[in-house]
Amino acid sequence: MTRSHTARRLTATVAVSLLPLLAACGNDAGTGVESHSSDGGTTAAGSSGQLDVPADANADLKKKYLLENAIAACMKKQGFTYTPVVPEDPADSWATNGADYALTMKYRQKYGFGIYAGIVYPHDTAASGRTAAQQDSDRTPNADYVNTLTPEQKTAYDKVLGGPPDPKAGAKTWTGCQGEADKKVYGSASPQERSTTTAGQNQANAQALNGDPNLVALAQSYASCLRKEGVSVTTTQPTGIGDMVRLQALASTPPGAGGPVAVDAEGDSQKSLSKEEALPLLTKDIELAMRDLKCGKEFRAAYFPKFLKAPTSGGGAG
Repeated sequence: MTRSHTARRLTATVAVSLLPLLAACGNDAGTGVESHSSDGGTTAAGSSGQLDVPADANADLKKKYLLENAIAACMKKQGFTYTPVVPEDPADSWATNGADYALTMKYRQKYGFGIYAGIVYPHDTAASGRTAAQQDSDRTPNADYVNTLTPEQKTAYDKVLGGPPDPKAGAKTWTGCQGEADKKVYGSASPQERSTTTAGQNQANAQALNGDPNLVALAQSYASCLRKEGVSVTTTQPTGIGDMVRLQALASTPPGAGGPVAVDAEGDSQKSLSKEEALPLLTKDIELAMRDLKCGKEFRAAYFPKFLKAPTSGGGAG
């Protein structure tokens, strides 16, 4: 699991000397700075509070909550407001991608694999297949708060907040409050070391899933059903078959299926398909997605409980 969500949400600007800029933020008896609320007024630094860690969260998710709380506490000490952002539970992102059969069916009956849905339903945020948390990832209270700061205050804020290690500079740890929080929650191991450990665990988890006799048998039945439906089968591995049909559909999409920002192999912009052009393609996409879902019903019911308990980096059962 990565912390890219946190890094993406926290916009960074050029870091410069902090001390002279802190004075520009106002004076406070405790820290020498004054926190600014998102409505343009002033509040006590750190007034956003702390997140309650769900009792049923797994160890990795609990650490993500603790990380957000630690960042907020550190920022408060430095005189800035940081609102801890509720981490997304990885299980939620799979709910309409196979883990919950009923929800996935409801999604696919309208959007298929989501390849053309964004064109047909341009104002429907669910058409993208992103979770609510992912859709709101760039609209956090912190973004609103930072927008109320002056350029000098923003620079000071970003300096205190810190950022990821810079490989070019040979850095191995996060800086600022993110670095302090990272060390407090994850210990002395660097992000690179943890990434290596995670990659090894992902590989071990994938091997276990692909070697599970029950999953192997169910994947074979899944593949047989797909073949009867006229769908090409390129893998029967448990970690690959669930995403296979969707990835094949994505690979065969015509130019412009990705919307107006789509580009071709040379990087040139492609004209988006019109709604009228995309509608029949969406109908076919829905039919294919439903055949895939029904063929894989028993497989997914057995696969996801094991996958979510010991996930791999890819997943493969959408």
